[in-house]
Amino acid sequence: MPVVGFINAASAENFKRQVAAFAEGLAKNGYIEGEKVKVEYRWAEGRYDQIPALVAELLARQAAVVSVTGSTAAVQAAMAATRTIPIVFVIGADPVKFGLVASLNRPGGNVTGVSFLGNQLVAKQLGLLNELIPGATNFGFLVNPNNPNAESDTNSARLAADALGRKTIVVKARTREDIDQAFAQLNKERANALLISADPLFSGSREQLAALAARHALPTMFNSREFALAGGLLSYGPDQADAYREAGIYVGRILMGEKPSNLPVVQPTKFELLINTKTARSLGLNVPPLLLARADEVVE
Repeated sequence: MPVVGFINAASAENFKRQVAAFAEGLAKNGYIEGEKVKVEYRWAEGRYDQIPALVAELLARQAAVVSVTGSTAAVQAAMAATRTIPIVFVIGADPVKFGLVASLNRPGGNVTGVSFLGNQLVAKQLGLLNELIPGATNFGFLVNPNNPNAESDTNSARLAADALGRKTIVVKARTREDIDQAFAQLNKERANALLISADPLFSGSREQLAALAARHALPTMFNSREFALAGGLLSYGPDQADAYREAGIYVGRILMGEKPSNLPVVQPTKFELLINTKTARSLGLNVPPLLLARADEVVE
């Protein structure tokens, strides 16, 4: 029975839906977990310093394929550890920009996967936030400086805010304790709204972020549906379950003999907007009817 390594920079508790979708993707090629393939899971719990050791553990298990998800840093660690074992990623960054693949259509080497191209979504996310709060003048942007995408995501946020005639207040958090301080800084600098960047630390801190946004009465945009379901105001981003399903399909195809160098990087085509109207009411916000009509799901 072949062994597949699965590593994620966040925590297992917050990625149950994605893991189930990954297993579905494997099963599409006949690789039913526990019957035709064994999957070894490793979770970094938002700690980037733990990733290299987790990668080494999976390679020591003689994994036939390693699926590295949720973090560009994790993909870089896996690539540093092996240039022969196939790697299938699910990340938000541009894999060409970070040197993970030669091109999206012809990855080359031993790496391919799914890319959200997340920093390209920042303008759309801020635009939606601006529709909901047209009077906002100061947009906060929370980022983890340990994330390799931090600089490019921050630049995207600044450019998007400038295009809307808004000021950007960038705050940083490397730990959950830092998140509390970041919100205090946003309050001090009078942010009117907030965009949370994609990061494993923030994925594992959904309840904390939603609670802080409510406590500071700060309308906040998130990048995945789980945040809106946890009490966040609204979220916009790709369907992550679909992306993880695609990664599972690619892993199955590689187990069947295909080479990652010949499998184009997949880009999501399905995006979803969730609006939590209960949270909107608690913030005293009236969601514009046109924005509400465009929502893929309304959380009451």
